Amino acid sequence: MAKILIVRLGAMGDILHALPAATAIRVALPNATIGWLVEERWSELLTAQGRKASPYGVSPQKPVINNIHTLDTRRWRQHFFRPSATTEILGALKRVKKIDYDFALDFQGAIKSGIFAKLGGAKILAGYVDPRESATRYFYRKIVRRQGEHVIEQNLSLASEALQPVLGGRELKWLAPQLPVDPTAEAWADSEITRLGIASYAIVNPGAGWGAKQWPAQRFGEVAKALAVHNIKTLVNASAEESELAQAVVSASGGNAFELRCTIGQLIALTRRARILIGGDTGPLHLAAALEIPVVGLYGPTDPRRTGPFGARVIALRHPESETTFSHHREAEAGLLKISAEEVIAAARHLLGGGHA
Repeated sequence: MAKILIVRLGAMGDILHALPAATAIRVALPNATIGWLVEERWSELLTAQGRKASPYGVSPQKPVINNIHTLDTRRWRQHFFRPSATTEILGALKRVKKIDYDFALDFQGAIKSGIFAKLGGAKILAGYVDPRESATRYFYRKIVRRQGEHVIEQNLSLASEALQPVLGGRELKWLAPQLPVDPTAEAWADSEITRLGIASYAIVNPGAGWGAKQWPAQRFGEVAKALAVHNIKTLVNASAEESELAQAVVSASGGNAFELRCTIGQLIALTRRARILIGGDTGPLHLAAALEIPVVGLYGPTDPRRTGPFGARVIALRHPESETTFSHHREAEAGLLKISAEEVIAAARHLLGGGHA
């Protein structure tokens, strides 16, 4: 029985781009032991919070991964020289090494992920020939060339090639990723919808990680107004740090949008019930696509061919003048600003069925 460790520490969108490969491995190798090294704050993408049916088995609350190895590298960096941090790091690595993994797949390609993967002790550590940080490739025993344009396709290809000793010539195929079902979060979502008095809703995500990817809040408000014509209200997903941005959307919506603050598990539950999600290249957009909810993605400095929403019911809008760059500028990219509210409304209506809610 193969033991396979996936290394993708964060963030939300990147984990969701790796999850189809994990799901495909689970289907192809149902008896395999699959582990995942992940930052603690993103673990709800892999397992519901609270009690699980089994710490090592799979269940609706933990549908793909047997062993979830959580790290907190942000806190460890802040307290690196404290004995407690060292103890935690060594303890986390000891738990990984105890499984005695046969394979480790580094989907992240960073020095940090490479170090943890290496110290995890897997017999074969595999990664890309051109990892995000070039020095990381020296940790790898198995080096793989990228195949496919989208990062999801590349991750599937990496897993297929690295796991050939146990796949026996089979190729892993894309499957809709399986996400946890948290009964507590599901109940919360039902009560929240009842509290707000909305029967049908869209989710918009105005935040985008960095300013260059952020479409104007005023235009999200215009989209909310247009959706309200079809009896669809709008929930505005935002973190505590983005409350001002969310309120700007609410103010521009004419009373048709509500600010949403929730955990990752609660967001999964709410997204399952949504009619559509509209947002930039960020985690909640990819969550909706993974759940096969219709998605309108708004792209500027990032290329939707590589990181666009992946699935059948998606539309990625990008102006021809946009140029791909990973420079984290604070101001919205010029091409992104040329995507009009009318274009987004038309795309949403198309996905919703030609304008009929």
